[in-house]
Amino acid sequence: MTWFYKDEPFTSDMIEGYQGFVYVITNTADNNKKYIGKKNFIRKITKQPLKGFKRKRKFFKESDWQEYYGSSDKVNQLLLEHGPEVFHREIIHLCKTKGEMSYVEAYYQMITHALISDEYYNGIIGCRINHRSVTTLDPKTLKTEL
Repeated sequence: MTWFYKDEPFTSDMIEGYQGFVYVITNTADNNKKYIGKKNFIRKITKQPLKGFKRKRKFFKESDWQEYYGSSDKVNQLLLEHGPEVFHREIIHLCKTKGEMSYVEAYYQMITHALISDEYYNGIIGCRINHRSVTTLDPKTLKTEL
């Protein structure tokens, strides 16, 4: 299954300049129940220093975002039971920083009442965001509802 952004398939060619994204996964087999989360496009790999050096080596590699279905145990259990074809994966916001991802994820979880609504699988909202982390975020790009 593929990710969709603005109703179009999203590919690796489109990630340039973005750290990650905020998404909604919809279970079409379970009354369109949803899960809101975030995912990085890039992951950092740390290797041991070369012989004679002290500094660890750091590399960046594309993450597993294309195969990702969220960190929710419930969603992953349903994925095993029903398969990926019953899930619709939609990117709702592309983010330039990790702080922006955390802010936007929490924003959408709050406005949809994801913790207290039976329409969502979300079981926790956790974030710690510094105001300097979201200076690139334009509030006009955020939707007021999903």
